[in-house]
Amino acid sequence: MWRESKHIAGVIKLSKEADRKLDELRQKRDEARLGGGLKKQEAIRKTGRGTARDRIGMLLDEESFIEIDSFVTHRAVDHNMFLHQTLGDGVVAGHGTIDGRRVYCFAQDFSVHGGSMGESHAKKISKVVEMAERAKVPIVGMWDGGGQRAQDGVSGLAGTGELLDRLVQCSGRVPIISLVLGPVVGVSSLAASLADFTILGEEHGQLFLSSPIETPEVIQGEIDASGLGGANLHASRSGIACLIADDEEDACEMAAEILGFLPDHNGATAPFVETADPHDRQNSELESLVPDNPNRPYDMVKVVEEIVDDGHFMELFDAYADNIIIGYARLGGRTVGVIGNQPKVLAGCLDIDASIKAARFIRTCDAFNIPLLTLEDVPGFLPGVVQEWGGIIRHGAKLLFAYAEATVPKLTLVTRKAYGGAYLAMSCKHLRSDYNIAWPTAELAVMGAEGAVNIIHRREINAAEDNQKQDVRAQLVDEYKAKFGDPYVAARNGWLDDVIEPSESRMRLIRALNILRSKREWSPPKKHGNIPL
Repeated sequence: MWRESKHIAGVIKLSKEADRKLDELRQKRDEARLGGGLKKQEAIRKTGRGTARDRIGMLLDEESFIEIDSFVTHRAVDHNMFLHQTLGDGVVAGHGTIDGRRVYCFAQDFSVHGGSMGESHAKKISKVVEMAERAKVPIVGMWDGGGQRAQDGVSGLAGTGELLDRLVQCSGRVPIISLVLGPVVGVSSLAASLADFTILGEEHGQLFLSSPIETPEVIQGEIDASGLGGANLHASRSGIACLIADDEEDACEMAAEILGFLPDHNGATAPFVETADPHDRQNSELESLVPDNPNRPYDMVKVVEEIVDDGHFMELFDAYADNIIIGYARLGGRTVGVIGNQPKVLAGCLDIDASIKAARFIRTCDAFNIPLLTLEDVPGFLPGVVQEWGGIIRHGAKLLFAYAEATVPKLTLVTRKAYGGAYLAMSCKHLRSDYNIAWPTAELAVMGAEGAVNIIHRREINAAEDNQKQDVRAQLVDEYKAKFGDPYVAARNGWLDDVIEPSESRMRLIRALNILRSKREWSPPKKHGNIPL
């Protein structure tokens, strides 16, 4: 009896110790959830922004989030930092699911040192990025922080350097999406912009490499912080923001929609989505879409929406370089990356910004095995001193390089003009495009008929009487158009696979995509190409 009583007393003592440990764990978890404290969290919510945990709740499926490193703290001791240790060190990280798909994610906590990035903070994000790369699943990062933590000194930069390296190593292996939902300053802005897609919140999303309080134009009152690095600025001028979200929930929905078009990693294929839209649906609307006058504009987005599944086209960077359109859609249930000249802006000419915009998108699609659909109506590269001095040759070469190195299925539809170097740069047959077709309205030539006649026949035109010059020029233009102004010259040489009726466009492209699903292309071994950056 005595031994039994002693055993029971020991069990009770162990039970109490276990309970104390459990209470301690729960207390620490509650402390980690509080971040910088209730007052700071409520202050953040009053500005219309969510806390880090609020945002993760919006992004992920309910009850799917598994947090990691919630007990991490900084190691800085200078400037009394040992008095200000917060569990989690200003970033919430872990994994969960979005519409059932696995993702790793993190969200900076503005309530802890203003979301600034110290050594432990950066290493925590690095760990999540590395785990995502090993698991071969996408990463979604939510950024809201004031750059590098000054109190950490160079050790903070070391941690940030590790993070930047991990992001670069992951690039092209797993999709990376950045949601910028508050002010992001300094090297943190570089990290956020290394993502494949960067989405900014319209009201609060801001990116600065140099802090506004250090920028002369802001100090002098010429512009405010929003004008320096706000969402609309980065959507229209810098080309960093692929989408602008109305609010944080909208940003999370945009990230989920982009992920829906992408595979988990570079060795997988994008999800197949069944559609009730018939594969052989006729596109009768396209019969009258291209104007008879070759100089009149039309909207290429309407062409895309008429051809793709259910008319759904997710356009990206719609406010930047809008003379070219890019985005995701589906053909017969399969994701395609769409690139198209926009005739209603600069007549669809290629310029510096359009070349850069399209080249980056093409390389992103190629990295993740997404076929390319190119809709072409391009009169050439935009002429002018600004373009030539700005390096249109180098930037235009980026576009050509991106198409030529892409090994995914490449489909090209020429709707009207395909002139000169721009014709070559827009996924022509000579760059090993797989399926090139054209409507009867297409013109594949070195340049437009009038420009060509002015060069080839300038002596004949100059020799004509003044009152006959216009008639002579018009006759020569008609002759040039009859000889070169249709798609059949290219078709005779095999540079077009077919000339089709516009109403057949959807059916033809889906059939081509189906046969090209198993495409494999071998390239000679090399470390990497030297794209003209």
